[in-house]
Amino acid sequence: MKYHHEKIEAKWQQYWAENQTFAASNNSEKPKYYVLDMFPYPSGAGLHVGHPLGYIASDIVARYKRHQGFNVLHPQGYDSFGLPAEQYAIQTGQHPADTTRMNIEGGVDKSGNTIQGYRNQLDRIGFSFDWSREVRTSNPDYYKHTQWIFIQLFESWYNKNSDKAESICTLMQEFDKNGNANVNAVCDDNIAPFSAEDWKSFSSEEQQKILLQYRLTYLAETEVNWCAALGTVLANDEIVNGVSERGGHPVVRKKMTQWSMRISAYAERLLQGLNEIDWSESIKESQRNWIGKSVGAIVSFKVLPASSTQLPITIEVFTTRPDTIFGVTFMTLAPEHELVSQITTPEQKAAVEAYVEATAKRSERERMADVKTISGVFTGAYAEHPFTKEPIPVWIGDYVLAGYGTGAVMAVPCGDERDYAFANFFKGTNGMTAIKNIFNQDISETAYGEKSGFELVNSDFLNGLDYKSGTKKIIEELEKIGAGNAKVNYRLRDAVFSRQRYWGEPFPVYYVNGLPQMIDKKNLPIVLPEVEKYLPTEDGQPPLGNATVWAWDSVQCSVVSNQLIDNVNIFPLELNTMPGWAGSSWYWMRYIDAHNTEEFANEEALKYWESVDLYIGGSEHATGHLLYSRFWNKFLKDRGYAPTEEPFKKLINQGMILGMSAFVYRLKPRTASIGINYNSNYHDVMDKLYLNTLVSKNLFKDNYLKNDIPLFDELSTKVKNWLKENDVYKEVQDINKEIILFEAIPIHVDLSVINDITNELDIEKFKNHPLYSDYANAEFILEDGKYIVGREVEKMSKSKYNVVSPDDICEEYGADTLRLYEMFLGPLEQSKPWNTAGITGVSGFLKKLWRLYFDDNGSVIVNDEPTAEMYKSLHKTIKKVTEDIENFSFNTSVSQFMICVNELQQLKCNHRGILEPLAILVSPYAPHIAEELWSALGHEGSIATVAFPKFEEKYLVESEKEYPVSFNGKMRFTIKLPLDLTKEQIQEIVLADERTIAQLAGNTPKNIIIVPGKIINLVG
Repeated sequence: MKYHHEKIEAKWQQYWAENQTFAASNNSEKPKYYVLDMFPYPSGAGLHVGHPLGYIASDIVARYKRHQGFNVLHPQGYDSFGLPAEQYAIQTGQHPADTTRMNIEGGVDKSGNTIQGYRNQLDRIGFSFDWSREVRTSNPDYYKHTQWIFIQLFESWYNKNSDKAESICTLMQEFDKNGNANVNAVCDDNIAPFSAEDWKSFSSEEQQKILLQYRLTYLAETEVNWCAALGTVLANDEIVNGVSERGGHPVVRKKMTQWSMRISAYAERLLQGLNEIDWSESIKESQRNWIGKSVGAIVSFKVLPASSTQLPITIEVFTTRPDTIFGVTFMTLAPEHELVSQITTPEQKAAVEAYVEATAKRSERERMADVKTISGVFTGAYAEHPFTKEPIPVWIGDYVLAGYGTGAVMAVPCGDERDYAFANFFKGTNGMTAIKNIFNQDISETAYGEKSGFELVNSDFLNGLDYKSGTKKIIEELEKIGAGNAKVNYRLRDAVFSRQRYWGEPFPVYYVNGLPQMIDKKNLPIVLPEVEKYLPTEDGQPPLGNATVWAWDSVQCSVVSNQLIDNVNIFPLELNTMPGWAGSSWYWMRYIDAHNTEEFANEEALKYWESVDLYIGGSEHATGHLLYSRFWNKFLKDRGYAPTEEPFKKLINQGMILGMSAFVYRLKPRTASIGINYNSNYHDVMDKLYLNTLVSKNLFKDNYLKNDIPLFDELSTKVKNWLKENDVYKEVQDINKEIILFEAIPIHVDLSVINDITNELDIEKFKNHPLYSDYANAEFILEDGKYIVGREVEKMSKSKYNVVSPDDICEEYGADTLRLYEMFLGPLEQSKPWNTAGITGVSGFLKKLWRLYFDDNGSVIVNDEPTAEMYKSLHKTIKKVTEDIENFSFNTSVSQFMICVNELQQLKCNHRGILEPLAILVSPYAPHIAEELWSALGHEGSIATVAFPKFEEKYLVESEKEYPVSFNGKMRFTIKLPLDLTKEQIQEIVLADERTIAQLAGNTPKNIIIVPGKIINLVG
């Protein structure tokens, strides 16, 4: 009876679906366990073998926990809103809802392309997902609750006294009783004070404007990353090296009125919460750095008036080193600082404006990372030192960020490396004074940035003090003169929440006289309207500006035609949509109660499941999704909607499965040197060489690919001969003059045109492939009659043509083989290259496992009592697999399975007492074959909830020892004896053994050395 994976896997996948085997209950006496994967974005490219890595690991844990008697929630869904779908819609003219649905469910799209569909691919791998709880963030029945959460944020403020978010009604009550004098809130800066009487006298519009300054989501003019090519604002984590991650388009900084969220209100709680969760230290450190807590002081510097009519201007600076205030020799503002235009003198205006424009093209991340480039411009303005009253020149420089601190620094070159470099770079120019040393340390070569090992000098009343005492003293003096105060600052900025795109959650917002109004919960969802074009409008409005039915009738409570807008009863709706992280910031709660139409989740269900016990996903989300989701969870906890502070108790970041890319190399001559004889057709042949000559990788010396421009002499003899045959090159006596310069242009090759084992290119397939039509007539310089491609490990990506489909692996080898092999590749957290050649060993293991249960005629199971060795092999495996799953070390479990099956095969084990528990052990890893084996053992139903085997120590306790018996130190034979024998008993048995008698030949040993459990040695 042969192992037919395709029939077995189809059979059990159908069984699981029909019987809802993995459906979790919200009411169970079992202990709960919630295991979750970061849900996928359903792209048309579908899954490659790298995607399931984390899913397989989480599925092993989910299945193991079911075996242990847990009520397991293991759901799945789709993060189905986002920019990629919108860009695809723009390119193909299809509605993103249609392409998204097709990518999930599969089928043939409007272009005639066959789409496998994520759901079909996931099902084929045999995941134990509870599909009855599936969510799609782009479905109105889902995003109505995202809209509701947005409204709750709008209707909340952060009370510093209670250290949590509260209803905006409590703030209004305080205003009504006492004004804002005693309000301790996270809010906008510089809110004007008002009394209770003032508040009551304000118009409704004035009150709304004031409340906007306190709300947790608010409208504000904000510096954003604007990508004109994509027509939208991008988050910092959507930008790579100054360009958009999607498409590589330029990104500039500009000011726009946007919705923002006060995630900064939660900075300290987000920081402290990291101590309570079981996450990797690297992810925690990423979040700590992103939050960026700093303790220091706010210092105010008055700008010296350029004229008698200039209004007073103050520059506020946050510094972690207020003790160095007497070392300030200049100030630097971020180029986008709001005061730059106000203080710049007419003489410096042109230079400042040009610099600001140039800086806008660099992202904040790029500026932070670039510590080598020094640039800046003097504004022409001076500020007054708060103690010495000396004038301090004010510069702008892109090493200062508007989003950190106040966007201004008091530059102390003697104590800060970047200030030191800046001062030295502009030394001697107008507006840059000499560096002043305030430390009793040498700063001739570099700044002294330490917080210890010095005394302050040239610092007036701080002379002789150290960092700690100097900081305390200067803050006291700043407060006395009203020029500063102690301050805790965070790098974490409020999160921009608007996107100028179509495919996202519509805001439940309409505008009355320019002020935002929330739509009532009972009228949600506000459904995304149809538009003719997904691009911004001609006048630069977001794509929703193209909608013709996008106005709110406040009487009928419905969306109506824009033509009916009268700003009396019918008003314009918000044109921006929410960012991609909106729907993913709370989705784990929706899984808990996915079909609740009235609320995002039932309170009792939330209390039962509490939070996610195990979350598996990529580390690239450290400062995006993982931070935003913690923020939303804490907010919902504050408002009484979530049961816990933190959403994810334990987080594991899986590594990537990398692709083995293949390359052909186009040979490109760079230049030619004098001293070599050339034929007249040199340039013609060189052009031909550049256009369509492909050179096999191994025809170069090893250092060829390490050099950007290898010399001609580094090329192999075969390449030289090819050039000679084309009458391009004639040898000269002086070999050192052969300095024609070449470079290789690597071209990614689709894996379908190479032999993945030998790396040989199928030249005919390559020439006929639509991707390589330019090379249909190419000249191939071969190696021993073959073209050998170059190989390189890279991120698996459709654009690199190195994608391996899990469907192909499942078709040829089976889903259980795929699951085992991905785990076998190495530790879950590490990245590792995919190598299809290694999969045959895992496939062979499953066939060996099968043969323990079946021969060609059917089942071979017997009910005989297993031997001690069989029990030993089984319980070693139980122990190892249990420990491995608990420690998430899945790769070593697969190795242990292989060892166990080999041992049982050698022991000719076909005993039910061994093979039943073995099937359960294998089940989390290879569930299809386990189900079939369980059925073959005579059991009905699924193996999924059968109790996991328990390790019993007694089966590993050795009762016998095979002793080496030596004579004068030389081992002659072995003897197996019980371990509980005494020395005397061992000696008696050994001396009576025929082999001992033969060795002694009638002699009596002078000494008998016996160490129980170790050695027996007869001497003399």
